[in-house]
Amino acid sequence: MRFLKRWKTRILLFFAVVGPGFITANVDNDANGIYTYSAAGAQFGHTLLWTMIPVTLALIVIQEIAARMGAVTGKGLSDLIREEFGFRITFFMMIGILLINFGNVVGEFAGIAGSMELFGVERIYSVPVCAVIVWLIIVKGQYKGVEKVFLAASFFYVTYILAGVLAKPAWIEAIVATVKLPAKNALRRQDYLYMALGVVGTTIAPWMQFYLQSSIVEKGVTRRDYRASRIDVVAGCIFTDVVAWFIIVACAATLFAHGYRNISDAKDAAQALHPLAGDYAYILFALGLFNASLFAASILPLSTAYTVCEGLGFESGIGKKFGEAPVFYWLYTILIAAGAGVILTPNLPLIKISILSQVVNGIAIPFVLIFMLLLVNKKELMGKYVNSRTYNVIAWVTTLVMIALSVAYLWTLKAGTG
Repeated sequence: MRFLKRWKTRILLFFAVVGPGFITANVDNDANGIYTYSAAGAQFGHTLLWTMIPVTLALIVIQEIAARMGAVTGKGLSDLIREEFGFRITFFMMIGILLINFGNVVGEFAGIAGSMELFGVERIYSVPVCAVIVWLIIVKGQYKGVEKVFLAASFFYVTYILAGVLAKPAWIEAIVATVKLPAKNALRRQDYLYMALGVVGTTIAPWMQFYLQSSIVEKGVTRRDYRASRIDVVAGCIFTDVVAWFIIVACAATLFAHGYRNISDAKDAAQALHPLAGDYAYILFALGLFNASLFAASILPLSTAYTVCEGLGFESGIGKKFGEAPVFYWLYTILIAAGAGVILTPNLPLIKISILSQVVNGIAIPFVLIFMLLLVNKKELMGKYVNSRTYNVIAWVTTLVMIALSVAYLWTLKAGTG
């Protein structure tokens, strides 16, 4: 009886803290993520699958660090950076995060526009309406209610797993490619490095660490809840990358295998779901893309508002009323309005914009990781919750690899290597 009671307590505790980790990881599979993974599979087949295992391990470690710092300190990441490194560094970092995240927000509205165009709805109608919906979800909603909506939306991604199975891919080839490094000449190609940066950047994005730590704090997760919160983080990271793996596999088995190497619009990407839905694949893709885009169009501006307001010392949190946190809500509003406004510009290459935003994420993530690692290893800040040696090795190796990939890509640009 005591054993059952202990497990019942643990299960109840888990459901009390579940949400931030799972939500943050699954926003990875937003419009930007779906387009990037789809393009990776269509353009390179299985040859980028090798990134999935190391990226998943790195994502688990990095997200766990962010959640642990939030639970232990009760403060958001930008708040800690300001306190420990000063206002000047924080100010310039917030400007950088604001610009990078704005690119991501534009990508989400590109997803909304692309998904609705598959139903014949022009972006001039769909984008403004969805911008208002996104604004109302956060400004007029309560955290617990909003969180439930986001959690439910996360499970829509199962459709991509089904699509990957029904596409009848070359399973052995896909599995071998997942555990085998690519040929050396691939890492000298500009287009391959660009897509590799995009795949990692859409999986481990700078905004995620700020949002997760802030949402852990707002949810009230403490040191006592930390173990259950860690399960939430790990489960979210594994689920999101399983979905990512299947998106790449589905596109490799359908688009790449049939010579469709370049995805120029949402209709091209929809063909990956043809084995699951036949001639109606575009409907299923459109629904999934719309769900992912609306989901992330709420989270990304929210993450940015949290990050900037915490870093600059303004009140923040959707638990507060508009009058209690005006800068937070106005920044959220401006990001949505500006992101939607950019997409209303005619003839924009929506998919190119989405993938570019993820490449920028990949180039920027080392800067965020360096600050996180300096903070989490401060004994006076974290006490016994400082990083283990294993965590430090994984996180620092991730940082150095991303710097190396970025330098290699920039070198190919300079050298003009195709």
